[in-house]
Amino acid sequence: MSSHESTETSDGVSRRRFFGAGATVSAAGALAVGAAGGALVANSLHAEPAPSEPISERRYAFYDAHQAGIATPPQDHLVFMSFDLTTQSATELQLVLAKWSAAMAQMCAGEPVGNVEPAREQAVPVDTGEAMGMGPQGLTLTLGFGPSLFDQRFGLAKFKPKLLKDLPAMAGESLDPAYVGGDLCIQACAYDPQVAYHAVRNLARMARTQVKTRWTVLGFGRASAGANQSTPRNLMGFKDGTRNITTPEDLQEHVWVEDSDQSWMDGGSYLVARKIHMLIETWDADYIADQHAVFGRNKTEGAPLTGKQEHDTPDFKATGTDGKPVIPADSHIALAAHENNGGTKILRRGYNFTDGIDSVGRLDAGLFFLSFQKDPQQFISLQSKLGASDRLNEYIRHVGSALFAVPRGLPEAGKYFGQEFFS
Repeated sequence: MSSHESTETSDGVSRRRFFGAGATVSAAGALAVGAAGGALVANSLHAEPAPSEPISERRYAFYDAHQAGIATPPQDHLVFMSFDLTTQSATELQLVLAKWSAAMAQMCAGEPVGNVEPAREQAVPVDTGEAMGMGPQGLTLTLGFGPSLFDQRFGLAKFKPKLLKDLPAMAGESLDPAYVGGDLCIQACAYDPQVAYHAVRNLARMARTQVKTRWTVLGFGRASAGANQSTPRNLMGFKDGTRNITTPEDLQEHVWVEDSDQSWMDGGSYLVARKIHMLIETWDADYIADQHAVFGRNKTEGAPLTGKQEHDTPDFKATGTDGKPVIPADSHIALAAHENNGGTKILRRGYNFTDGIDSVGRLDAGLFFLSFQKDPQQFISLQSKLGASDRLNEYIRHVGSALFAVPRGLPEAGKYFGQEFFS
């Protein structure tokens, strides 16, 4: 590296420490993860923690073939942050990615990213400290690259996957520019909201001279189930995400990228983020039979209207005594079903959110929809169909939107996301 290597960062840590094979912080993180021993949960759909394990000590592997936070069971809380780069230096971008990768490993192991209480009175703490003693709390941190990262600023155009483009305009959108796009994103999920917030706060802090926060969403009450999890409810009171991807076979077929034009994406995925505002007051005034018809399910059990139990397979051909389909063809479940979309599936990790009240005093709340797929067209095709005729559109507005390329996982300490860009 050049003379830049010896330049001290704002954290007081040299660039050499991050780019070198030793990668001090990475190594510390690896040691912490390794020390977890049997408490460490593999990054797998079916790897459930031992029942006796305290939830505060639950942890997921950071170094793996795929990034955690995709196939790992959805945690209870989310902090999603989109960033714009303020630097136009490729070297400084490289530094950010190296620092973040090392710090992400350390925080996912439940460790601070530096001194919380320095010995020298005039020293500024490196870690902000609000997660001290709280344990890993199942923290996963997932990093993505937006299409704008590959513009002319950093000379990375040749590394841009051909599938990574801004999402097209779609029906049902009323996008707020304050919730659109970004050069980088971090999805932080944990069983405690403070641990998730601590993670993104410290990542933003350690890169404060290179990035600025573009938008953020705080999510609670996961709205999709993973394998071996019960199905949660959205803020409309319905179970959502019942027919989510839950098997390794479906992950391989629908989520993990293979044979990309960019090798760094093989084993990665594409992340779609959509902030969906619910017209809650309108929904709350709707009668129950119409609510059933909108979703195609009943409210209490979550069963399809042709079944009795939540996981009964919906029969979209069944008709009632009036000759009409029992599950309306324009219901949410019918339009989204893989049976009616050529087998297309996506992995959803949505969360509920509330931002208080809006400018006219209505509840400002809804669903922060997150999905992972091997090709963004999977989401585009489904949403184009839903946006055109979903009965749910009367009660929702898509106000935020972004697409990110999520690179494959890191194999070991000392490696960092985007390292291929700077070789």
